[in-house]
Amino acid sequence: MAEAHNGEAIIEASVIIANHNGEKFIADAVRSACRQTLRNIEIIVSDDASTDASVKIVEGLIAEDDRIRLVRSEVNGGPAAARNRALDVARGEWIGILDGDDLMHPTRLQSIIEEAGKSGADIAADDLLLFDSNRQAAPQTLFSGRWAQSPQWVSPEEYVLTNNPYGSGPALGYLKPVIRRSIIAQHKLRYDERLTVAEDYDFIFRLLMAGAKFRTLPNIGYFYRRHSGSVSHRLNSGALQRIADAEAGWEKRWPQASLQGALRARERSIERAIAFDRLVLQIKGKRIVAAARTAMADPAAALLLHMPIWQFIKRLGRKRDKTTSDGRRQICILTRQRIVGRTNGSSRYLLDIAAYLAEQGSDVHLVVPSPTTMGRLPFLKLSDDMAIFRSIRLRGTVRIGRYIVACDPRIAMKSALGVVDRLLYRKGVTSRLMFKPAPYAIAQPLTRKDQLFIAQAAPSVGDVLIADYGFLTDAFPYALRPDARRLVIMHDLFSSRSSQFDSLKASDSVAAISLDEEVRMLAAADTIVAIQRDEADILRGKLPAHDIVVAPIAALPVKQPQPGSADTVLFVGSSAAPNVDGIKWFIDACWPAIRQQRPNAVLNIAGSVCSGLARVPDGVRLLNVVEDLDDLYAEAAVVISPLRAGSGLKIKLIEALSKGKAVVATTTTLQGVSDIMDGCAAISDSAPDFAADVVKLLADERMRSELGARGLSVISKHFAPDSAYGGIAAAAGQIPGVGIEFHASRV
Repeated sequence: MAEAHNGEAIIEASVIIANHNGEKFIADAVRSACRQTLRNIEIIVSDDASTDASVKIVEGLIAEDDRIRLVRSEVNGGPAAARNRALDVARGEWIGILDGDDLMHPTRLQSIIEEAGKSGADIAADDLLLFDSNRQAAPQTLFSGRWAQSPQWVSPEEYVLTNNPYGSGPALGYLKPVIRRSIIAQHKLRYDERLTVAEDYDFIFRLLMAGAKFRTLPNIGYFYRRHSGSVSHRLNSGALQRIADAEAGWEKRWPQASLQGALRARERSIERAIAFDRLVLQIKGKRIVAAARTAMADPAAALLLHMPIWQFIKRLGRKRDKTTSDGRRQICILTRQRIVGRTNGSSRYLLDIAAYLAEQGSDVHLVVPSPTTMGRLPFLKLSDDMAIFRSIRLRGTVRIGRYIVACDPRIAMKSALGVVDRLLYRKGVTSRLMFKPAPYAIAQPLTRKDQLFIAQAAPSVGDVLIADYGFLTDAFPYALRPDARRLVIMHDLFSSRSSQFDSLKASDSVAAISLDEEVRMLAAADTIVAIQRDEADILRGKLPAHDIVVAPIAALPVKQPQPGSADTVLFVGSSAAPNVDGIKWFIDACWPAIRQQRPNAVLNIAGSVCSGLARVPDGVRLLNVVEDLDDLYAEAAVVISPLRAGSGLKIKLIEALSKGKAVVATTTTLQGVSDIMDGCAAISDSAPDFAADVVKLLADERMRSELGARGLSVISKHFAPDSAYGGIAAAAGQIPGVGIEFHASRV
C-alpha cells in the first residue's frame, strides 16, 4: 500500500453506506463492497440510530474484514445526516455512495475510477440496474439511447432537466456517483440534512455549480433495489415539499440564463407531483369531490393517473411464474455453449452434471444470455437429453416444441451463405472459405443486453448459480442473488493452452489468457469444479482458501470389452482447435503408414470436427455429427485420441474406455489421469510410434480385448456418477457431509 507524504497510508476509495434498520439487506450491501477488485478501500457504515440487528451484523462483518468501519449516531437524522458523518471521517481519494439495500458489481469502483482518471472527471457514475426485491416487476436499466451507448458529459442544465419528477429521460439524480474527495473538501460541501428524498440530486447539483465535471458511463455496475421499505422512489407530498423548500431561491443564487428555464421547469414539476400525490390520496380515501376539484385545478397532475392505472393492468396480465416448484432447490446453469444434446464432449459433461443434480431432487434451468450461441444456425433442434431442464431460455429466440428459432432474420441469411461457401470449397471451386467461422461464443464478453437478460431470467431460478466455463463468472452479479451458492465448471485450464498451440505454430479456437486472468475469473465463484487433478492442483496453489472439487466426466461401462472389426479406426471430436489439430496431424503424419501396412484400413471421423476437414485421403470417411455413437464404437477396432494440445480431461477418452475399446492416445490426452489409467491405453507421441501402435492393435484382437477390459475396470472404479459428481452436489448444498474420494474430493 502506498504512503502519503504525512506517513499515512493512501486509501483509493471510501465506500459510504448509510444504514437505518437495514438488517435484511445490509450484509449483502457491505459484502458487495468488500468484493471489489479495487482492494485498497475502506467501507464506512454510518448507522443512523438503528434499533434492529443491523449494527450487530456489521460488527460481525468487521471481524471478517478490517477495512469496514462503523460510525454510530444515537439520533436518527436521516440518510443525508448519516452520509455527512461518514464524509467527516472518510480518508479515500474517491468517495463512493452505496445504499444499504443495494449492490455493486465487483469491478465497479476500479472501472469507474480508471475512467474518471483518464477523462479528468470529478464525478463519475455508471448505469443502474433497477430490480424489485419481490420480483414482481422485470429488472430494467436507467439508461437508454445515447446514455447507454457511450460515456457522456453532464452539464448543470442537463442534470436539472433530467430530474423532473415523473419527467422523461433518465433521472440522473438516482445515480450513485463516485466523487473526488478533494473537490468536496475544496468547496466544503455536505448533504442537505433537511432532505430524505433527492439528497443525492441536491448534493451533485451543488458540486456541478461549484465547477465539478460529471461523466456518465454506459456500463451497468450498480444494482438498485426497490422494495416496500425503500423511501427513495416514493414521492409523497411531505418529501416533495422539503425538496421545494431546499431549492427555493436557486434561480436567484444561480442566475445564469441557460439555467433559468431548467430550474423553472423543475419547480413546476415538483408542484405537479405534490398535486398528484394529493389526488391519489383523495381517490384512495374515496373523497371523490375533493379529487375532482384537484384534477380540475391541475389537469397535468390528473394526467399522471395513467401510471398507476397502467401498473394495475400489467399486474392483472402478468402470468404466474411456473418455472419453479415450492420446496425444491432451483439451480440455474448459465452457459454460452450451443447445447442441444450430448453432441460433443463438453455438452455431454454439462448435461451429465445437470442430470445428476436433477436426480438429487433439484429443478435445473438453462439460461443462455447471448444470441451468439446460435452462431449462423437459424434454428436448433433439441434432443431428448434436454428434457432434464425444467426451463430453457436463450436470448433472441422463441421456443416451438423441440425447436429453438432465432428471431433475427440475418442469422438465416448468413447460414445460407455459409452452406454455399462450404459446398464450393469442398467441390474445389474455391481454394479457401470466403466467410470466417462465427466467433466461439463461450469467451465473448457479456453485452448490456446479455446482462439485462440474466437479471430477468436468473433470479427466480438461482438458488444455486453455475457458470459453464470461467469466462461466464462475470454473469454472477447480474443474477441479483447475493444469497446464491456460486459454482464454476472449468472444463479446461485455458491459460495452459497458449504455449501448447504456440509450439505447434497454431492458434487456439477459444481465447488466449494468462493464468492470473483465469484465476481472477474463477475466483468469483465459491466452488471451482476442475475436470482433472493436475489443473485442480495448480488452482489450489493460487486460491488456497477456495473450495475446489475435482469432477471428471462420469461414464457407465458396458458389460464386456468390444474388440470390434479389424481395420476400422474411429475418431470422435468437436470442432475445437485441439481436435482439428490432432486429427489433421494423424491424417498427415500417421495415416499413410497405417494404410501402407493395412490397405483395407478405414478411418471413421464423427462429430463437428469434420467441418474443419475439406479434403481427406482414401480410406477416411467424414460422418459429421452422429446422434448415436454406439454402433460406431462397437464396430471400431481402435479408437484414437491424437491430441497434441489442449487442457482439461479429454472426454472422448473416457467415453471410449467405457465402451470397452482399445485406445491409442498421446500423453496430452491422459493429462491429469495418467496415474490411474493402469495401462488401459497405448500411449505414443511420435507419428511413427502412434501409427505402429494402431497397426499392432488392428492385427491383434486378443490385445484389443485385454486393453478394453482394463479400461472398463478403470471406468468402474474411478468414473461412476456418484464418484464423479457427488462433490458438485455437495457444493450445491444437496448432499451435506458427503464422503468423496480422490476425483470428487474437496482439495
